[in-house]
Amino acid sequence: MRVLATGGAGYIGSHVVAALLEAGHEATVVDNFSNSSPLAVASIAELCGHRPQCVELDLLDVDALEALLQGGDFDGVIHLAGLKAVGESVAQPLRYYEANLCGSLNLCRAMQRVGLRRLVFSSSATVYGEPQSVPVTEDAPTGATNPYGWSKYMVEQLLRDIATADAGWHTALLRYFNPVGAHPSGRLGEETRGEAANLMPRLAQVATGRLPNATIYGDDYPTPDGTGIRDYIHVWDLAIAHVRALEVLAGDTALSAGVHTWNLGTGRGYSVREVIAAFEQACSRSLPQQVLPRRPGDIAAIYADPSRAERDLGWRAKRDLVQMAQDHWRWQQGHPAGYEDG
Repeated sequence: MRVLATGGAGYIGSHVVAALLEAGHEATVVDNFSNSSPLAVASIAELCGHRPQCVELDLLDVDALEALLQGGDFDGVIHLAGLKAVGESVAQPLRYYEANLCGSLNLCRAMQRVGLRRLVFSSSATVYGEPQSVPVTEDAPTGATNPYGWSKYMVEQLLRDIATADAGWHTALLRYFNPVGAHPSGRLGEETRGEAANLMPRLAQVATGRLPNATIYGDDYPTPDGTGIRDYIHVWDLAIAHVRALEVLAGDTALSAGVHTWNLGTGRGYSVREVIAAFEQACSRSLPQQVLPRRPGDIAAIYADPSRAERDLGWRAKRDLVQMAQDHWRWQQGHPAGYEDG
């Protein structure tokens, strides 16, 4: 298939594009490079032996987006573009709603106009808000506890409403949990500008001396060690799931039409302290730690029931927390400040 990947130079997007090429598909990257690097596309080319087309474009530029779709003859879109930090979304809600909601609206409008109706959407487990029980199934109540989560929730609703009005849409909503790690080759990873917002990239910055200590936001949660529990998934496992979802939408089964929702996780939760321990094992050193109060919008524990994805997509996560930490550390060692240091 010929696939358009919005945000295709980003952390998750670059891995998805590499997985698409590895599976024999063609990919065009669309990115505004606000939190990514064009050098990621060069790394994809080195890894896969084929350089994907890359277009610098912001989804808020409706005319440029529609022109690209009209001339692209695409078979499907994987929509990964957007802002992604929970804490930042609490401080900057307008910026998050504009980028994540308005950008998605523009994309769907442009797709509708050119007759392209096959879409895989990069959603998030944050749409479950504070879960009533774990593991979380796709049928669990939805909501959110922060603007980032609400932006994903609203886009999901937008896509359902579009599909209700036009049965020609084929849509996958991929609710994934906490992507970490890097491509096992060490050539693709997370481009972190400034101080990292998420746990494992912060641990890598501590291990290299860029940050003084590993920060634990809250050690008084009702969990076994008092720290928050999340379902961490290797980014390469996640990338493969995107390709499988697109292939299922393009198939000739009951799953190819309508809107389908799949959790992407390992089915196991790890606490913040467990992640720190795994990263210490990967980098062979102890990391200084600092405990701070809980952050607004954070919850105690959430992890997936991924059985529907295994049943429908023939997919399940294969890599454990130790491999996630090892691969992330390998990337960090080869790229201390991102792609430009690679």
